[in-house]
Amino acid sequence: AQILSKGELQVSDKERHTQLEQMFRDIATIVADKCVNPETKRPYTVILIERAMKDIHYSVKPNKSTKQQALEVIRRLKETMQIERAHMRLRFILPVKEGKKLKERLKPLIKVIESEDFHEQLEIVCLIDPGCFREIDELVRSETKGKGTLEVLSLKDVEEGDEKLE
Repeated sequence: AQILSKGELQVSDKERHTQLEQMFRDIATIVADKCVNPETKRPYTVILIERAMKDIHYSVKPNKSTKQQALEVIRRLKETMQIERAHMRLRFILPVKEGKKLKERLKPLIKVIESEDFHEQLEIVCLIDPGCFREIDELVRSETKGKGTLEVLSLKDVEEGDEKLE
């Protein structure tokens, strides 16, 4: 009976270790997906992020979501390396009437306006900080009473076809 109970303990220990390793990798993957090097505007590889997490001795908390932990990791990594949340590219299509007024309210939340078109409606393609998304989404919905649309084009600054460089 002794061997059995000990054997079982080792398995669950090993399982827990595997689970924590998987979470560590998941956190690194989320960070790599959501961040870029602000100087090159390019994403970091998952391997590079894992290495950086080991360098700051990040330990996984099994009771917290990987998403929450990824945000914490980003905050901690900012102290030791060049890393920033990637911008989110959005397209707004707004009714002209509310569009002009709404644009003024959206301006402080937008990092870069890439293009703007006025025809039957106002179309803006822009980059924002992902942290502002909810606020922008609510503004568009309430101000246009559901007539405006907001579309996420991409989460990264990376051009299609760019390779990931370490």
